[in-house]
Parts: sequence; C-alpha cells; structure tokens
Amino acid sequence: MATSRTPAQGSDEPSGTENGLPDDEPMAQDDPAQDAQAEDGEGPALAEPGQRLLARIVDTLIVGLPIIIVVKEFVSGHELDIVAPPVVAGCMLLYEAVQLALWGRTLGKRFAGIQVVPDPSSLEDAATGAEETETASSASGLPHASYGRPNVPRAVLRAAVYAVPIALRPVHIVGLLAGLFWVANAGFIYEGTRRQALHDRLAGTVVVKRRTP
Repeated sequence: MATSRTPAQGSDEPSGTENGLPDDEPMAQDDPAQDAQAEDGEGPALAEPGQRLLARIVDTLIVGLPIIIVVKEFVSGHELDIVAPPVVAGCMLLYEAVQLALWGRTLGKRFAGIQVVPDPSSLEDAATGAEETETASSASGLPHASYGRPNVPRAVLRAAVYAVPIALRPVHIVGLLAGLFWVANAGFIYEGTRRQALHDRLAGTVVVKRRTP
C-alpha cells in the first residue's frame, strides 16, 4: 500500500508549507510595468521659466509695438507716457483673455510650445465648460494630454492680474508698487512645485509644455 512521503528530518528538500503557501500557489511578484506606470505620470510636464519668458516677450511685441506706433500718431511727449500704458494694458487683457478662453494659448505661448490649463487642485466640484469635459488628473496630478483650457472667468482673471499693473504705471507711487508686484509675480514661479506665478495661483491655472502643435 502506498504511503504519503514526508521530507526527512534535516533534508534539503523544500516543503510547500514552510513559507505559508500551498505547493501549487506561486508567490506573488511585483509587476514592473505597473510600477513604471505609477512612477511615470502621463500628464504633460510643467513649462520652463525660460519658455514662459519667451512667450511673454513675443506677446508683448505683438500687442505693444503696434499699439505704441498708433498712439504716437495722436499724442507725444509726456502725454504718451500717460496714455500708452492703459491702452496697451487694455489690449493685452483682451488679447490674452480671448485666446486663453478659446485655445488655452496665445500666439507667444504657441511659439514657445506651452499652454495654460486649469489647475486640477483648484477645480470645483461643479466645474463647467471645457474644464469639466476636457480636463482629467493623471498620476502626476497634472492634466492629461487632452490639456483642456481655462474657462472665461479664469482666463479674464489671469489676464487682468498681469495687465492691470501696466495700466497703473503712470500713477505716482501706485506705479512703483505695480513694478514691485511684477517682480513678486515672477518670483512666485520658483516657490512651490507647480511653477505658478501669482496670476496662476489667483486664477487657478498651471502652465505646461505642449507636446503637439
């Protein structure tokens, strides 16, 4: 009669019960693909400060240069210093707010390869429009490659925070404070992990690299 075989005492033969697992059940192993997906977020990378500066220079030239040329045809001297800043600021606000609301990019940002998207951490439960349908958070906490775009209130607020100090430059004392505000606004990019300037934080936006044209 056949008898069940048991490993001899002191034998090197492994036993399926020594590790607390049945002989026919393999030990669980880590999935390298799953680990790589967890470590590598699918969201777009944050825009570099140099890209943002390039985009701002291009936008300023596109809007400011023609406006100054036109204004100089009507006013000159000290009046030019008073009239030009508010006119440039108004045109910059309209130029930026419309393009951000429609595409999330101005001409300068297209040239620099970046885009403004809603910050997932600031989206409300009742998000509307493009924010609700086109924005999703990836493993990195940034929007997926669909990018999305700011809604109209966010686009207007973001553009206004940057443009209003330009309009205030002719005002004594206030103009000086506006200049200091610009310095602080740019400095906020280096505070925190999302490279958000002050106008990004107030409007709830993030600037990311655009992978495709």
